[in-house]
Amino acid sequence: MSDKVKVTLYTDGACSGNPGAGGYGAVLVYVDPQGIKHEKELSAGYKDVTNNQMELLAVIVGLEALKKPAEVRVISDSKYVVDAFNNNWIDGWIKKGWKNASKQPVKNVDLWQRLLKAKEPHDVEFVWIKGHAGHEYNERCDTLAVNAYKQSDLKEAII
Repeated sequence: MSDKVKVTLYTDGACSGNPGAGGYGAVLVYVDPQGIKHEKELSAGYKDVTNNQMELLAVIVGLEALKKPAEVRVISDSKYVVDAFNNNWIDGWIKKGWKNASKQPVKNVDLWQRLLKAKEPHDVEFVWIKGHAGHEYNERCDTLAVNAYKQSDLKEAII
């Protein structure tokens, strides 16, 4: 049994247009040894991005926010992100020099590589949930992501 803290990371990305203005939302949830629940919300908006980029960035930023190695359960409505790990697509992409099954370059390689680096110190499990289905934290992440891309001070670059 690991002595790492257990954290649940809820994530979502959103775009107005694809590409277009986009944002991510992430909520980290941790229950301390005294049984007190702690939550941390993260979000930001960007110009000229895709929904998939925002889905990836939500997970990246959530993992990068952790100060020490943890057991992390990532809950996402993005099949793109979840299936890449649960169906071992990412392992195949790496073996093929970041090419997909059609021998085409994998999109968002810079973000996938950043995500791999961010998850390195952690034990990470990816869980897919249906989006817009009333799940409290998924809905909160969606609200954070949408509100982020509606801001007037959108960021220019993701990385």
